[in-house]
Amino acid sequence: MVIAKSSADEVLKISRETLGLSAPSNGMFDDAMLAASLRRGAGILCPCSASTLVASVLESLQYLIEDTADVAERVAAAVESLVIGGDLLELNQVTTDDPAVKGTWLFAAPPGFIVRPAGSIFLVGILPDELTPLPASLNARVAREGFARVLTPQPSEDLPSVLRDLGLLERSESSWLKAPKPESAIDMRNGMLRLLSEQPPSGAVADISLLDPSRNVDYYAGRWISPKSESGDYVGRRPQAYGAPIWGIVRLIDGHVTGFLDFPLRGTLWRGCDVAWHLQMAIDQCHGKPQRYRRRPTSGGVCLDFFSPLPLWAERRLAVLGRPASREKCLFSYWIPDRELASEEAFLQERLWLSPRDKSEQGGGE
Repeated sequence: MVIAKSSADEVLKISRETLGLSAPSNGMFDDAMLAASLRRGAGILCPCSASTLVASVLESLQYLIEDTADVAERVAAAVESLVIGGDLLELNQVTTDDPAVKGTWLFAAPPGFIVRPAGSIFLVGILPDELTPLPASLNARVAREGFARVLTPQPSEDLPSVLRDLGLLERSESSWLKAPKPESAIDMRNGMLRLLSEQPPSGAVADISLLDPSRNVDYYAGRWISPKSESGDYVGRRPQAYGAPIWGIVRLIDGHVTGFLDFPLRGTLWRGCDVAWHLQMAIDQCHGKPQRYRRRPTSGGVCLDFFSPLPLWAERRLAVLGRPASREKCLFSYWIPDRELASEEAFLQERLWLSPRDKSEQGGGE
């Protein structure tokens, strides 16, 4: 038996082929391979924690990628993208009677699809024992848009019927894009403050972090502070012994915590971070400094640049109606076709209280 030596690029090329991916235009380890690797890992490991899934992918890339620190950040961010895209589900999105399941665990969503308004198909879900539920002829037609997978029907092809016959679950656009009931920013803020006031005193909370409404709305990372002498009500996070910090709204007097309302609220569908980000948008609007987005015209549509995270239900809408785009001095971007732009801007302004920002304005970013 002869043992041959393979280069890192050769191993990555073979891995791409094994995952059913074509050769990339730029770099072997692109977003499509990252997403496919995570889906494969999730099919084997889920239910599991996000950290377990991230660690498994990083281990598989050991000695193949030079900048491991950068890749670790990319993999962690990609897990969030797969949650937004519907490939991974969190505990509040599933039903289980397993007492061993932890609240921070992820689950592999069953294979399904959503028909986009223009007729293309947005694929979601993961099989535990196969790379894809699609036959080779259909899988070869799948386009990778960032971390998303999209199928475009051929002329006279009834693609939804084909996918249903293959056992994929069709999900209506209305249920997939379900959002909280519409309300004004001041009503949302006041409702949360009322719930906070009904909480018993929290006592001291160590190592808490806060989103400061007085800081630049175009620089999300720079808005996080540790309390010193602040008094008032803030969106914040508190640590817990195991798992990610807990989101909530916190009340402080002279830098000392006197009350904390945990997110998500009981009986709601939304993740804690989604509630917190939405509430911060309401607070910023009430302070007269609304969060913003920027428009960049491109061929056939417009790139919308965002400077703060969006709730899952809002970003999922952008992913279904458009596609992720390369960012330019912002947190993330989505391309939206011209025909959908007016309705999507109305959605951003009415439901998230975002304000358009002129492309020529400086500042903000990552």
